[in-house]
Amino acid sequence: MALVLILQLLTLCELPLPPPWVPGWVPPASYPKPWLGARPATVVTPGVNVTLRCWAPQPAWRFALFKSGETDPLLLRDVSSELAEFFLEEVTPAQGGSYHCCYGRPDWGPSVWSQPSDALELLVTEELPRPSLVALPGSVVAPGGRVTLRCAGALRNMSFVLYRVGVAAPLQYRDSAQPWADFPLLGARAPGTYSCYYHTPSAPYVLSQRSPVLTVRSEDSSSSDYTRENLVRLGLAGLVLISLGALVTFDCRSQNHAPAGVRP
Repeated sequence: MALVLILQLLTLCELPLPPPWVPGWVPPASYPKPWLGARPATVVTPGVNVTLRCWAPQPAWRFALFKSGETDPLLLRDVSSELAEFFLEEVTPAQGGSYHCCYGRPDWGPSVWSQPSDALELLVTEELPRPSLVALPGSVVAPGGRVTLRCAGALRNMSFVLYRVGVAAPLQYRDSAQPWADFPLLGARAPGTYSCYYHTPSAPYVLSQRSPVLTVRSEDSSSSDYTRENLVRLGLAGLVLISLGALVTFDCRSQNHAPAGVRP
C-alpha cells in the first residue's frame, strides 16, 4: 500500500506545467508591450476618419484595441504580422478618450494578451482651448533688455503663432513639445500689443481662439508717461490759480469803480 502511494506521488511530481490556454495563465512581463499611434493625428475635428495603428515587437497572431473604462476589447484584428490597424470612421466627440492595444500569440491561447501599450489620448473637438499670453520677466522692458512672451495652451506637441496687433502677418512661429512656446523679443522692438494662438501641427488642422491681448511697454515710455501726467497736473493747478487770481482782480476793480453810495 505504501509503495502504491509513493508511486502516485512521483507521478504527480512529473506532471507538466499547465499549457498557455489554461484559464488564468498570464504571459510573463518580459514580453515587450506594443506601441499605439494615430493617423492623421491624435487631435482631430468631428467627421474625420482616424486610424489607430498597433505595432508589436514581434510577429503576433491577434491584436485588440481597448478604450479606457471598458473591460472588453473595442475591436479585434487577426493579423499574422507586427502591425494591425483599427479604423474609426467619421469620429464624434464621444469617441474621444484614452485607448491602448495588446497583442496575442497562438501559443498563449485566445483570451491571453500581452502587456498593454502606453495610453493614447484621442481628442475630437471643433476648437482647442483658448491659450494665455504672459510676459517674462514682466511687461515693462528696458531699451537694451529682452522680454519673452509665453503662449500657454492645454496640449503638448502643438504649433504656436505670435501676432502683433495691427500687423496682418504672424510675427513668429514655434513648434513645441511642451504645452507652451516662448517668443523672445528685443527690448527696442518689444513695445506693442500682442496675441497668440496654437493649432495642430499637421492637417486636418484644429485651431484655438486667440489669447487675450498683452501690451508690452518700455521703461522710457513708462517714465515719459509719468512725467506727462505730472505736467498735466501742474498745468491744471496753474490754470486754477490763474482763474482765482483773475476773479480776485475783477472783484477789486469792481469795488473801486462802484458809486460812493453803494460801497460797503
